[in-house]
Amino acid sequence: MPHGCEARTPMTAPSSPAALLPLKIIATGVAVPANRVDSSALDTLLNKPAGYVEKRSGVHCRFHATLDASQAELAAQALQDALRREQIPAGSIDLLISASAVPMQALPCTAALILKAAHLPSGTPGFDINSSCVGFITALQVAAGLLNAGIYKRIAIVSADLVSRGIDWDDEESSLILGDGAACAIVERGDGSSGILSSLSETYPQGSDLCEIQAGGTRRNPRAGMTDSDFLFHMKGKQLFRQAAALIEGYLARLLERSGLTLAEIATVVPHQASHLSLEHMRKRLGVRPEVLVDIYRYHGNQVSASIPTALHTAFTTGRFTPGKPVMLIGTAAGLTLAGMVLLP
Repeated sequence: MPHGCEARTPMTAPSSPAALLPLKIIATGVAVPANRVDSSALDTLLNKPAGYVEKRSGVHCRFHATLDASQAELAAQALQDALRREQIPAGSIDLLISASAVPMQALPCTAALILKAAHLPSGTPGFDINSSCVGFITALQVAAGLLNAGIYKRIAIVSADLVSRGIDWDDEESSLILGDGAACAIVERGDGSSGILSSLSETYPQGSDLCEIQAGGTRRNPRAGMTDSDFLFHMKGKQLFRQAAALIEGYLARLLERSGLTLAEIATVVPHQASHLSLEHMRKRLGVRPEVLVDIYRYHGNQVSASIPTALHTAFTTGRFTPGKPVMLIGTAAGLTLAGMVLLP
């Protein structure tokens, strides 16, 4: 295991079955930009031989927004898609959580801009949650607490990222895999038959410089001096993969232990679509059966925060998120953060 990234001492799980924290996902929705970018087009753009980009990245196509496109409007499209699919009145949403990795701007929060773009009733509250690629899982944890406290009744969680805005085309490790997108889940407390069996988040800050965009906050600013590179996505992919791979097996065991289930009892696994290598690692090293793994990577790439909820939408709309059959959400993110959740739909 890499120095400085030692795993936490596992907590002792109760011997009795995990208590269910009520939470019901009642709708999901997605949106992607109109501009589809095939890997063959990137072969031409980057002066590579035919087939190079797809072989190198594992991505057949991804979506990149045009420069005049709005992150908030894409998020609003995903929200409206979720509302329309289940015929949910927009006015019934009493909280919106934006769980995006990169904000639309420093201030105000992205949730306010999504509320405006979605034309939700004025006065609807909203706030941001950011834990990079696993922000959706974090938002589900927070939403469950708020719903069970009786503070809200119906919450919309939206994750939207236009990561193409920060692509460094000189960095093949990241530039070839990234895609834009947005996804939404609408959640309620439900009747108590659906909910969270376990959730677990762990951050190993020794890996904080392995995946970053340095500008956009107080670290890089006009007074201290900035370069264009400060606004681009930088990833030390091999180091990041090695550290995550060294941690994920023990992490998965702790997440399952808390749920009271074994991996064989999980009906559907919804992972962050980080890369083709990470998905292959889940199948070969972690023993996730191919038939239970939701893999949308080839046709979306890595959509950062939108990745997990987009894959969840695929499960939700294809009969792989059904009552009584446990579902696991799991992913790694900048930080280095690992997050996961075992749900009973």
